[in-house]
Amino acid sequence: MFCEQCEQTASGNGCHQFGACGKSPEVNAIQDLMVYCLRGLAPVVLEAKGLGLDTHQADAFICETLFATMTNVNFHVRRFTDYLHQCLALRETLKSAAEEKAGRPLDWPAISDYVPDFEGNLAEQGENANLHFLSQAQDVDIFSLKLTALYGIKGLASYTFHAYELGQEDDAIYAFIVRGLAALDRQDLALGDWVALALEVGAMNLRAMELLDRGHTETFGHPTPTPVPLNHKPGKAILVSGHDIKQLAAILEQSQNKGVTVYTHGELLPAHGYPKLKEKYPHLYGHFGTAWQNQTKDFAAFPGAIAVTTNCLMPPHEHYGEKIFTVGPVGYPGLKALSTSENTTPDYTPLIETALALPGFAEESEYRQALTGFAHNAVMTVADQVIEAVKQGQIRHFFLVGGCDGAKPGRTYYTEFVEQVPEDCVVLTLACGKFRFFDKDLGAIGALPRLMDVGQCNDAYSAIQIALGLAQAFDLEVNELPLSMILSWYEQKAVAVLLTLLHLGIKNIRLGPTLPAFISPNVFKLLSETYHLQAITTPERDLAACLG
Repeated sequence: MFCEQCEQTASGNGCHQFGACGKSPEVNAIQDLMVYCLRGLAPVVLEAKGLGLDTHQADAFICETLFATMTNVNFHVRRFTDYLHQCLALRETLKSAAEEKAGRPLDWPAISDYVPDFEGNLAEQGENANLHFLSQAQDVDIFSLKLTALYGIKGLASYTFHAYELGQEDDAIYAFIVRGLAALDRQDLALGDWVALALEVGAMNLRAMELLDRGHTETFGHPTPTPVPLNHKPGKAILVSGHDIKQLAAILEQSQNKGVTVYTHGELLPAHGYPKLKEKYPHLYGHFGTAWQNQTKDFAAFPGAIAVTTNCLMPPHEHYGEKIFTVGPVGYPGLKALSTSENTTPDYTPLIETALALPGFAEESEYRQALTGFAHNAVMTVADQVIEAVKQGQIRHFFLVGGCDGAKPGRTYYTEFVEQVPEDCVVLTLACGKFRFFDKDLGAIGALPRLMDVGQCNDAYSAIQIALGLAQAFDLEVNELPLSMILSWYEQKAVAVLLTLLHLGIKNIRLGPTLPAFISPNVFKLLSETYHLQAITTPERDLAACLG
């Protein structure tokens, strides 16, 4: 086994015996085989696109399946075996259609003719495919950028799939993803070409996040600042985790007037800010627990049924595994799946019936709250107040402190950093990294809260729009704003977001808790020299440097 795609790799170098995320060597190898077969599908899709054939089914499949290979999304061998069969079927169908359209046999690369032996050991075949990929790494820096591009494409595909579920698509993104996958087998590209490709991942990811933002706001309205209870109240309860607001809405619709209260977990906290959810569904009450890595603890303490929507999948505990339902391209043996790989809304009746059969909460806990809903539309609505506060010297600096959370030691840095931010500074935050400090009362500057939750990880788009809007208002370049980005990363969506920020030319980003294992020293030196990308140090030193 060899995997270095996330921040929690063993010893900061890579997982070799078992994944720090809980992924087994068998699952890791079959995921590698899946990516290998997708790389073989990509040239066929490119050829089909060039001939004007409809490739939409393959485009959506590639995004869903790359999403499934991300950290903590799908650990189910049988699900990946099904994906492999679908991949080959799509490939051969498109081959036939392309050759018929061209009127002649076409010359396909060897990887596009590869067929796994489904009667043999798929894990062993996946290991061999990965070894073949590693054996091509003649230049460590080019290979580093290949991995950066691959992991960024995984994050891009995930956001693209989320947008697709909300009816938002762009053929240019699909075309780039298959072009990027096909490029992984090229040996003729120089270092500069791979840098350009990685930055193009960032450009396409900006577009994907824009589409996802549009899908959310056109469906549920623009988020507005909203206090969210962090306590529970008596009654039957359902806890919904993950990222998928569309599936949360479906659960709310199907559980309406059924006598249950719906709570969110993890990255679904920002859902409370969407007007068409909070106004239509009064049984959407509050938020329980914190980030994905605490699901085991949070789920065990929750007496209702639990629906894990998309991403952030954790192994079931023997005492509550029978209460967990999965949705979307997630999978773990023993969990109850409520949907297939098709873009359909599941019937949540089993989930609701399970919640009604369980005891629920007997009494109300002490009331606490957190604020969410400070997306770009909400913040720019009060931009005049922000600008005036800066001009009057009431706001000295803005900090964007956010990104992924994780269980590995060292992430207390972000809590300590926020706690030490001076009272004349504002903290913007997003993604599950905020759960290190999301419930802290930092007070306000005038009518503006000092801690503003911008939203999910994909709402990095909102943060970017806020930064661009303020830069325009002050007639400055973004890098001239009194704004510092202090980011935490964990998985491949964060890689895609970082590439987006670099694509936009944003400099002086501080990244942690550790640097990516797949970034070679020379590549990091290049990024440092070009964008002043740097590793976090201590809260005290970094605050002093940011405030100058």
